[in-house]
Amino acid sequence: MPHITLHNDVLPGIVGLLDYRKDTAKPLCELAEILLRGESTLTTGEREIIASSVSYKNDCHFCHTSHGAAAAVHLGRDSRFIDEIKSGFANTEISDKLKALLVIAHKVQQGGKFVLPEDIQSAHEQGATDREIHDTVLIAAAFCMFNRYVDGLGTWSLPDNESFMPMGANMALHGYRRTE
Repeated sequence: MPHITLHNDVLPGIVGLLDYRKDTAKPLCELAEILLRGESTLTTGEREIIASSVSYKNDCHFCHTSHGAAAAVHLGRDSRFIDEIKSGFANTEISDKLKALLVIAHKVQQGGKFVLPEDIQSAHEQGATDREIHDTVLIAAAFCMFNRYVDGLGTWSLPDNESFMPMGANMALHGYRRTE
C-alpha cells in the first residue's frame, strides 16, 4: 500500500505516482524518453540494461523489473533475461564496452565520487565514447532518483518477471512520453 493516498491505487510503481502529479510527470517522462530512447550510439536495449541494473543495485524491484522487461523486448529475449541482469550476465554475453559502462553505472549508484579516472579509461579502451560515458552516468543518476521516488512512497509492484513483460513491451514500443 502506498504511503500516500494516490488518485489511482491500481497503478503500480511510478505509474501511480505519475498519475498523482501530472505536472511533475511531464518532465520526468521527458527525461526518461531522452535518456532511454533519444539519439544515442548506445542501443535502447543497452540503455534499458543500465537503468535496470542500477535499479537492481538500489533494490528497486519495480524499476529493475520493468526496465529489464523493456530491455528483454528490445533485444528479443524472454522474461528470464531480467534475471540475467540481476546475475551480472552470468549466462549471457554482453559487449566489453557495456561491461565497462556498467562498472561506471554501478559506481554512480554508490555515489558519484566512486567513479575513478581508471574506470573512464577502461571504458574508453573498450570503445566507449565520451558521450556514451556521459549518458551512462546520467542514466545511472536519474535512476537513483526514480528508484527513490518509487520506493520512498511505498508504491506496490507486480509479482513476477512474466507479469512485467506486457509493461516492458509497452515501454519498448511507445516510450515514456505522457500525452496528458
